[in-house]
Amino acid sequence: MEFTFTLKYQLATREPDMDALLECLADAGCDDALVGVGQSGRLALEFVREAATAEIAVNSALADVRSAVPTARLIEATPDLVGLTDVAEITGVSRQNMRKLMVTHATSFPAPVHEGSASIWHLADVLGWMTGHGSYSFAEGVLDVARVAMRVNVVKEYQRVHAAGCGIEAHACEPG
Repeated sequence: MEFTFTLKYQLATREPDMDALLECLADAGCDDALVGVGQSGRLALEFVREAATAEIAVNSALADVRSAVPTARLIEATPDLVGLTDVAEITGVSRQNMRKLMVTHATSFPAPVHEGSASIWHLADVLGWMTGHGSYSFAEGVLDVARVAMRVNVVKEYQRVHAAGCGIEAHACEPG
């Protein structure tokens, strides 16, 4: 099965030798990724990877990039954090319909990760909820990839915070 996802990195150097970087990525197995380097010192790879599961696809891509560019620091795996407009595009409904679902089902709709003028959710939470609340459709594998991307991002942030010391009682820093 094919899985589509993006891995975003911060590079150790602002102006890498792009030809050498692209060659290293291809040699490491990232030839199934569209490489973007629009922002200086950043690297984004949009993968369309064939694998038995989303977890295998994402984990193999992470390992391939680490092999090619060991000094690169993962910023984010996507699709994960989304707004209602993003979810509407993925599910083929209008943004207004998504907002109506959120308001109508306020007690069961997933809580946002950030609530404000532009609220964001974990895509996996919203798609999982939608799967149980109607006949919404989205591309095969999207929910699986969203779940894996969310886990990758949460683990990355946990490791970052834990390494820095969380500044509160030790037991509160441990995952539930």
